[in-house]
Amino acid sequence: MSKHKVFEWPVRVYFQDTDAGGVVYHASYVNFMERARTEWLRTFGYSNAGLMKELGVVFVVRSMKLDYLKPALLDDLVTVTAQVKEIGRSRITLDQKVMREDELLTEGEVHLVCVNVETFKPVSVPDVLRKQWD
Repeated sequence: MSKHKVFEWPVRVYFQDTDAGGVVYHASYVNFMERARTEWLRTFGYSNAGLMKELGVVFVVRSMKLDYLKPALLDDLVTVTAQVKEIGRSRITLDQKVMREDELLTEGEVHLVCVNVETFKPVSVPDVLRKQWD
């Protein structure tokens, strides 16, 4: 169990997120998780644009593993979570889930790398964020 707080973000399933049968298309979960990570970052005082402008860094997805357990459906209100699992020098691993009430629909592990916005080479996670995540 992680010592880090779980962030939750509500997402409504729209028609654009589904296939013709009203089932959420698999790639839509990636978008839901991206939205939750963006809003999670805001809780620490930074938008993605702010990170780039103020600190000269951005977090990019290096890899992602998703397990699809049950489908979300058109018009569902789901909760997407983000929780720090591990922090390295330039990387951060997050656990993310998509829930419909207490029902786990999709879970994933996302590996992010902190990179310089000009060179896209890995750099250390800024101390101002590391202190809040450790």
